[in-house]
Amino acid sequence: MATEQPLLLVEGIDTFYGDAQALNGLSLTVGSGETVCLLGRNGQGKTTTIKSILGLVPPRRGRITFDGADITHLPTHQIASRGIAWVPDNRRIFPTLTVERNLEMGLHRALPPAGGGAAWTLDRIYARFPILGGLRHRSGEHLSGGEAQLVAIARALLMGPKLVLLDEPSQGLAPKIVEDLMAVIEEIREEGIAMLLVEQNSSLALGFAQRAYVIDDGHIVHASDAADLDNNPELKTRLLAV
Repeated sequence: MATEQPLLLVEGIDTFYGDAQALNGLSLTVGSGETVCLLGRNGQGKTTTIKSILGLVPPRRGRITFDGADITHLPTHQIASRGIAWVPDNRRIFPTLTVERNLEMGLHRALPPAGGGAAWTLDRIYARFPILGGLRHRSGEHLSGGEAQLVAIARALLMGPKLVLLDEPSQGLAPKIVEDLMAVIEEIREEGIAMLLVEQNSSLALGFAQRAYVIDDGHIVHASDAADLDNNPELKTRLLAV
């Protein structure tokens, strides 16, 4: 019986920084509309995995396929244009541009909505996130961490992506802001947009994702349904030291 091809297929990639190997034979998949989390202690290769998918640190060996096409050796801008949006851990908001100008950067690469729903426009962003409407003329350097994260996520939505790569979205944010952001991320999921969520807060990630991978020293050492890992405290402690 034929199985559906994953939206994202990462097969045995080896990624290096100079002579130092960061990823070793790493493989993972994300299905269409699926939310997958990638967990692991700091420095184990989570962000490098995202950068490899995006072509920012291209793998030397292995293969990455997105939506049925080999993207392993494509430049980053071509990978993004195929429908992959990135929300980096440092937000990467342009500090001297207003919120609205930052958001318009996403519109320049907008694709038809992946889930077949309504396209994300500036008007829709401001209607869904009134706080951004009130901040539309404020420069990026004068935003709080939570406001900047919301701008980064909204900018990704405006691209009309098929897949969003979220790198540590809760990092450095107060619990109430994290709760608000996770409601936004839930809305992304309801849009039918796939997500690969890298998150240090394993309880948050496992409660949200459908499947989970754990990375250690550049290897995938565990893969399962997220609920199975979340319900196994002994295994979580051994893998994640939580």
